[in-house]
Amino acid sequence: MPWLVLGLGLVALVVSLVATRAATLVGRRLHALDAPGVPGQVKAPPRKVPNIGGVGVVAGLLVPIVGALVLAPLVDGPHRGATEPAAVAFDGVVLVAAILLLHGLGLVDDRRPLGPWLKMALLALPAVAIPLLTDTRLLTLLEAFPGGAALSVAITALWLLAMTNALNFLDNMDGLAGGVAAIAGVFLTVAMLLGGQWFVAGLSACVAGACLGFLPHNFPRARVFMGDGGSLVVGFVLGFLTVRGTYIGDDPGRWWGLLLPVLVLAVPLYDLTTVVALRLSQGRSPLVGDLQHVSHRLAGRGLGRLGAVLVLWAFAVIAGASGLLLMTVTATGAIIIGVQAVVLMGVLGVLEFWPRGKAHG
Repeated sequence: MPWLVLGLGLVALVVSLVATRAATLVGRRLHALDAPGVPGQVKAPPRKVPNIGGVGVVAGLLVPIVGALVLAPLVDGPHRGATEPAAVAFDGVVLVAAILLLHGLGLVDDRRPLGPWLKMALLALPAVAIPLLTDTRLLTLLEAFPGGAALSVAITALWLLAMTNALNFLDNMDGLAGGVAAIAGVFLTVAMLLGGQWFVAGLSACVAGACLGFLPHNFPRARVFMGDGGSLVVGFVLGFLTVRGTYIGDDPGRWWGLLLPVLVLAVPLYDLTTVVALRLSQGRSPLVGDLQHVSHRLAGRGLGRLGAVLVLWAFAVIAGASGLLLMTVTATGAIIIGVQAVVLMGVLGVLEFWPRGKAHG
């Protein structure tokens, strides 16, 4: 079974690699290039680079995912989060529909930028549909209490919406979003394999493979951008997978395993939290883009754009490895990992926000 999971990831990588190249050529021919954002948005000067690379990423996701849906009923083994292969297939079909909706929305937004609130309302549609229509919910224990099911759906929708926006926010430098998402996909794949959750492991491998296939085209200096057509989808799928996974095994006493997704996705969550806090503190809309992301601030510290990307990749690897250990450690080990995670994010905060002397402006 692990070989099947790895095979799906390899298929995703190859399809993404080829499809992203094709999207680059088509983007140049159609003049589908990077463009200014919505009024009030502050972004780097547009470059003559196609921004429809998300087509390749989504192709890399969908081809093996559809293959996994076809093969899932034929495979023996646990499908945690769904009791029957038919339920797994239905949930997968809903996921594919959500991917296509988000991809279409992203492609439209890349060509004719939507207003931030209209865009957020449209993003909320798949975020609400997934917990309503599928067996994909957080804190299902709440459903035993009056109104608990609605609360579980709301919390899940907020998580999916947060992850969708987190990757979209992080897609602001060459190689950044694709690299961080690939790292997260790899760690989620390993975690699901260790837990025997083959279906979720296969989908996670598809995310890792699709992003790895995209990176050679996007690594500095990029020949194509992911665009909203890719980043919205990748963030949403990562959010979906973190909800579908089970992290405490057969011992509910190891509840700290539930924090694994937070560590695996620590970099995009950190960026989302800090940039929203900065914008609100400045009296600005949290949904209108600017150049205050963690990557911009690290680059301004002298690391440069490539240095900032590589540092954030390193932080993602360290945080992801720490999260993976949560599945096996004792309570003492979990406390140590928790302290390490706080220190890690604290170091990132110091690198980003520590006041500079006059000599450095």
